Amino acid sequence: MTGRRVALATYAQLPQLAPDDRPLVPALAALGIAAEPVVWDNRAAGWNGFDAVVVRSCWDYHLRVGRFLDWLAAVESQGVPVINPSTLLRWNADKRYLLDLAARGISIVPTRVVAHGDRVTLAQLLDQLGIEQAVVKPAVSASAHATWRTSRLAAETDENRFRALVAAGDVLVQPLVREVAEAGEWSLICFGGEASHAVLKRPAPGDWRVQGELGGTAEIREAPASLLESGGRVLAAARAEASTYARVDGCLVDGRFTLMELELIEPQLYLGLEPHAAGRFARAIAAALA
Repeated sequence: MTGRRVALATYAQLPQLAPDDRPLVPALAALGIAAEPVVWDNRAAGWNGFDAVVVRSCWDYHLRVGRFLDWLAAVESQGVPVINPSTLLRWNADKRYLLDLAARGISIVPTRVVAHGDRVTLAQLLDQLGIEQAVVKPAVSASAHATWRTSRLAAETDENRFRALVAAGDVLVQPLVREVAEAGEWSLICFGGEASHAVLKRPAPGDWRVQGELGGTAEIREAPASLLESGGRVLAAARAEASTYARVDGCLVDGRFTLMELELIEPQLYLGLEPHAAGRFARAIAAALA
């Protein structure tokens, strides 16, 4: 493995990677693998000079998903492996993957997909779903981008906003999961298909979103047995047991783990919270290179 070189793909606003990803560089160096942050849409990047490209801090991919998927194809056309494999990344880029997982037996947050240009109104959707409050988001989104909360009382006021979102692309409508605000959302981080560590995330008081940039908090916790078991089932259903990295996000609803997201592209992996996580991630990358 000595002498291998990998690119850690990032984006222009974080040319040296997100702080949480930076511990991966020395962890790979300890295994004899040189790791270099490279901005994914840098046209001057020489991808064929690397043994693999590991997708990491590409936190703008959802804003130009077509360009991002074209970039993946271009890297692979040069014979350079992408980690995670691009087949998984392409599938995971559109949140309709949740419906695939539901069809394979995974318990998900009830999800209604509104196709691009559909004329159904927000009020009609809430009636059809039988819910009082909902979360609306683009089918291609990350970090709660263009994600907002609505209700039956606000549906008429929010209709123009909803119409604009549907005019731009496919949209997901899901019931607001109160358990996230009440008990938090779990993230199970896996490397090489094996559980590494678990994080409990909570939104800021009065909010419902757990992202750190929106005031959410995260702390390392021992993963409940139900989370470990459910995480394994999710990876198996996604045919992602061999993924080099994955994050399974969900919460307990009536005592049952309910999947909210399976993150296979660029999730925060909380390497800074778990001292052994970067080493585990580095070993999974080494195994993928082998």
